[in-house]
Amino acid sequence: MTTSGTRSTITRLIEEHGESHRERIENGVERCASIWSEVDGNETEFDQFCVDHFIADPADVARLVERLETSIAQVRGHLYEMRRTLRRWADLRGDEMENIDELLATFDPAPDLSEQVYVQKLAHLALLNLDRPSLSEMLEDGDQWTTDDWARTRISRHFGARVPKDVADMARELGFKASHWVSNFHVPVGTMVDATGKRWFESDRKLVAHWLIREELKGGYNEPDGVHKQRALAWVLGRHIDGSIPRSVMDGSNELDWDPGMNTLGGEKAEDLVGLERYDHWMMQVEVAKALDPHHPEHPTAIARKCELHREIPEKDVEKMLVDLLSSEVRKDLSRMMEKRLDRELEAHDVYFDDLFESRKAAEMDAAVKAHFEDEKDFERKLPEVLRGLGFEDELAEFLGTRIRVEIGKGAGHAMRPMLHQYDAWLRTSRLKNELGWDGFDTAMHELGHNLEQLCSCYFAPRPILEGVPNTACTEAFAFLYQSLAKRVLGIEDAAAAQRAFHETTLSTMLMACQIAGPSLMELRTWRWIYENPDADAAALRETVLRISDDVWSEFFADHFGQDPYRILGAYQHMVAHPLYLPDYAIGQMISHQVRAHVRNKDIAAETRRICSIGRLTPAAWMKVAVGGELSAMPLIKDSERAIKALG
Repeated sequence: MTTSGTRSTITRLIEEHGESHRERIENGVERCASIWSEVDGNETEFDQFCVDHFIADPADVARLVERLETSIAQVRGHLYEMRRTLRRWADLRGDEMENIDELLATFDPAPDLSEQVYVQKLAHLALLNLDRPSLSEMLEDGDQWTTDDWARTRISRHFGARVPKDVADMARELGFKASHWVSNFHVPVGTMVDATGKRWFESDRKLVAHWLIREELKGGYNEPDGVHKQRALAWVLGRHIDGSIPRSVMDGSNELDWDPGMNTLGGEKAEDLVGLERYDHWMMQVEVAKALDPHHPEHPTAIARKCELHREIPEKDVEKMLVDLLSSEVRKDLSRMMEKRLDRELEAHDVYFDDLFESRKAAEMDAAVKAHFEDEKDFERKLPEVLRGLGFEDELAEFLGTRIRVEIGKGAGHAMRPMLHQYDAWLRTSRLKNELGWDGFDTAMHELGHNLEQLCSCYFAPRPILEGVPNTACTEAFAFLYQSLAKRVLGIEDAAAAQRAFHETTLSTMLMACQIAGPSLMELRTWRWIYENPDADAAALRETVLRISDDVWSEFFADHFGQDPYRILGAYQHMVAHPLYLPDYAIGQMISHQVRAHVRNKDIAAETRRICSIGRLTPAAWMKVAVGGELSAMPLIKDSERAIKALG
């Protein structure tokens, strides 16, 4: 649109509706003009659209908001459920059809929706009539807004980038390929031996990288000579990170002893290696990001979109929280506690150690789960009972517990929300061969926290457009909160030691937050490098991941854990499947601690419902309502200092 055409339309509307509407008219017409393209019509058609669709009467604007809100909820909700159903065979273990499931999973019933809301003028209608505040304005003024103010903001911001169909198709296809590869990257460990030559797993055992490798590594703390198992598994992670796992191990054809430390098969150096597979798939996400960049003028990089657009926390604030956490002096005291608990100097793989105060063996934990839940379906049936045990009133426990479906996924745990009230929430976890097991139950409790947030924020939000929580870090907060209650559900937490339990959980949270903050910072810096080196290939990306992993380790971890030969900060598969998601875990741990500290000595069930019913504000405004404080790493750091003093 030309400036003269825009001014002409503004003048015409002011003449029709009066000077008192000047500001709304000017802002609305200019917003609409900024997204109008040639395919939408010429200047005359633009002028007529604005004249026909500008709404001056406040009561009619309110009616428009209700219509748009209802329409968005219906379209978004039904499409979400369609896409979940189309992906289920690709995502779940069990009934699988090669080549068929992937085709269904990549089918999109509305592939050009982001473009059609513009072509069919729905986005123009919203932006002509509703303010679209910037993130800085939301952060500065949002905590003073009414529910109606937030609703109008969320509607106007719902209409985002105008992404062409071919770009949307490419993003969907490559994004699925990357995440599907991650879900199916299960490392066979039946032939793995430690440095002493011992095999630790049954012959057909596979571990999805990185999640279950990490969990098995953690399980080694409670096994005799478990440190040898841990070192071997850490090398498995290292081989996964740099692509040096032998192909014969990955395809299951190897029967010789595989020593991942020396990377030998039957004593002979492995030659045929996986190579750049992981980074080829990572580069698919880079290709998607670069294709999307030109269509997001306000957020022209993947980093900006993740931080400012989706997370609604500025990049500098995200990095500051990560660095504040990793730089805190309390980590020195924590390291000493860990060394005392383990009775040895810390090693790189001990970055995953977070159970300072519990030493139950893996078999004992599996048995405790078995005593309560036969399998995942038994867990599903007993969810109302689980919730009642955590303090939910009978009616609410029944309401929430009967709206969660439990399934076994191919990858790590996952939770999917109901986007409309007629749908259920979905909980996905892993399991052992014939039982749920501790790892599956622990993951299920994490996902249960997600589901409770999802159900409460769906059914009890103040308005449909405000359903949900501000971002994924906020839902991770409830996932971590309920995961911390797993032992209570099994009846193996000493309720009489609630004060001590709070301090212990605080320190475990601090350890987990620091552990994930390292990979988060590494990935953020890697994506900066990606944008600084636009012609880089998969090989260069791999070298950069290894280099930045070394750099972040040297800066924040080496003083506590010694040298890291594995580059363990590069292990997380989220980097391939869900780019730049990792900081949500670290921030989620910070929020989770603040929520946990707030609900301490309060009714957890009632506070879960209250906090998850606030609505989709910015994280900063949401935290003020939720816990009366700022989003920061400092509460966790300070409470960790207090916990160390209290526990001696």
